[in-house]
Amino acid sequence: MMDNKRHSIIKEIQDKIRQRRLYPLIVTDITNVRYLTGFTGSSGFCFLTDKDAMFFTDFRYVEQAESEVCYWDLCVEKGKRIETIKKTIRKLGIKRVGFEASQPYLFYEQLSRLGLKTKAYKNLIERYREIKDEVEISHIKEAYKRAETAFLEIKQYIRPGFKESDIALKLEMALKDKGCKRIPFDIIVASGSNSSRPHATVTNKTIEKGDFVIIDWGGECNGYFSDITRTFLIKDANLDKKIEIYEIVKTACHLAVSSVKTGMKAKDIDKIARDHISKHGYRENFGHATGHSIGLQIHEEPRINKVNNTVIKEGMVFTIEPGIYIRDFGGVRIEDTVHVLKGQTEQLCNLPKELEILG
Repeated sequence: MMDNKRHSIIKEIQDKIRQRRLYPLIVTDITNVRYLTGFTGSSGFCFLTDKDAMFFTDFRYVEQAESEVCYWDLCVEKGKRIETIKKTIRKLGIKRVGFEASQPYLFYEQLSRLGLKTKAYKNLIERYREIKDEVEISHIKEAYKRAETAFLEIKQYIRPGFKESDIALKLEMALKDKGCKRIPFDIIVASGSNSSRPHATVTNKTIEKGDFVIIDWGGECNGYFSDITRTFLIKDANLDKKIEIYEIVKTACHLAVSSVKTGMKAKDIDKIARDHISKHGYRENFGHATGHSIGLQIHEEPRINKVNNTVIKEGMVFTIEPGIYIRDFGGVRIEDTVHVLKGQTEQLCNLPKELEILG
């Protein structure tokens, strides 16, 4: 994220605290900490008042924080975190404090024992993360490029005789070779009847003739992720129904992607994909959300589902991934990613969506 954007977010939060619309804020979710500070280590938290912007980390990360963190006063965390917080609020004379609703109940209990008035804020920082700036977009685009290049190198192994686990391992190695420091989630390679499970785990099943093969994977660049799903079909006789199902999902994906524009609601995008699949008799075979935002985490806000009233804005990046899953038969999922621009959209995944029959 651009430093000037980070600085403006800090100032905006401080203004809200000053105007008493927010309590002084403790941020402990490490992804939100990274977003606000630029710190890439695994231990740290932020403390924001109307005047103070304090970043705490322990001895292990002090030198790293000195090189990564701007606009924050760097403080060394010693001992238990709650004791550090206790000393800080006494020093600052704070009587109330806000925290992220996503944090464990134990953290709330610990704060309450300090005699503070507390308030949990849901998705406070995550709402800022919904809008990506040009630096974030460049990282996400590179994450897609790495994921696509890695996949194309191992695509030749999607054929009869290879195991799901063989393909997943080769793809993970290729992603690392392309510069991905992390794999954003466990790669899915699901063939045959396994493909009817939207979040199937990789098995030692061997790919066979007539199988659907769903592959769901992602890349990484500077902490930002990509997420891609493609479904392939292995050559065999009597593939008509499988081809028909694939085309239904492909059209649902296309209709939803084509509909995206600023001002519409997330649930309206979901409805377009879901209505098309339902029209063809597969309503009960599409049970998950149509998509999700992507960034420093693989699943971010907004979620593209049938109840989300979030208004689509310029700068959002989210997936569109409808599917049809039939027990003991197989499944299809096709996943695109949309970057919302003023008056138009940009698709970040360049892999083709036309059905490929392999083997």
